[in-house]
Formats: sequence, structure tokens, C-alpha cells
Amino acid sequence: MAMNEVRDVRLIVVGVDGSDASVSALRHAQGLAVPLAAKVVALACWDYPPVYDGYVAVGIDDFDVRAGQILAEAVAKAFGPDTPDNVEARLIQGHPRRVLIEESKAVDMLVLGRRGHGGFGGLLLGSVSSACVAHAHCPVLVVHSPEHG
Repeated sequence: MAMNEVRDVRLIVVGVDGSDASVSALRHAQGLAVPLAAKVVALACWDYPPVYDGYVAVGIDDFDVRAGQILAEAVAKAFGPDTPDNVEARLIQGHPRRVLIEESKAVDMLVLGRRGHGGFGGLLLGSVSSACVAHAHCPVLVVHSPEHG
């Protein structure tokens, strides 16, 4: 698609990890979606930690349950008790970079939060945001985290 072509935005995926930045990204995506009559998918990822030869960590279960709780809490924090009709929460197993880049093949936009750390570190994107900006198959919007005094 050429840079000057108009593209309908019908599906926006937001990477949600429970951080204030991802909640802000979810709200921002909804603000874009409403006038476009687009759907928003709040997407959280989970995976099992790597297990090394001969070492098995105790208590390495229920990652999907906890990730689902974090996703539900983030959606509630973004929108309150009444989730908008155009917002869907989805939980996928896998590393966020891989999952979001794969999802970008079938969506119109990715929206991600950026957790700045102030000073020089605040100028840097996180690893997931950087990977998506570099490798996504659709436009990527990186939303700054809200300022906390």
C-alpha cells in the first residue's frame, strides 16, 4: 500500500500487560476506534518460563489464570464496570513480541503503551514496542505512559 492511500481502520489490537501505560493505550485506542466504528481487542499474552535441564521451579502453574486476571483488571481500570460493546478481551499463549507481530498481519493497527523511566532512559522504547515498531505488518501507535507526580 502506498503511503498516500487511505486505509479503513476496522480492527485495533492493544497489547495489555496490566501496566498504567497499557491501560492508557487501551483508552487511547478506544478514543480512536469510536469515530471509526472500529473494534478494539485488548490482547494479553502469557507463557511458561523456560525450564532448565534438571531444574523444575515449584509453583509454575496458573500463568494463564493470572494473565487473565491482569487483563480483566486492566480493562476494568480503563473503562470501569461497563466495557464498551466494541471492546473484546483476548488471552493468547506466547511471547508478546511474537504474538503481536503475528497479530499485526490481520489487523489495521497496533496500539502499545510505553513505560518511560524519565531522563535518558525515558527516551527509549521497551523491547516489545521496539520490536513491533520495527517488524509489524500494520501501523503501530506507541502511547506514552501517564505522568505521575
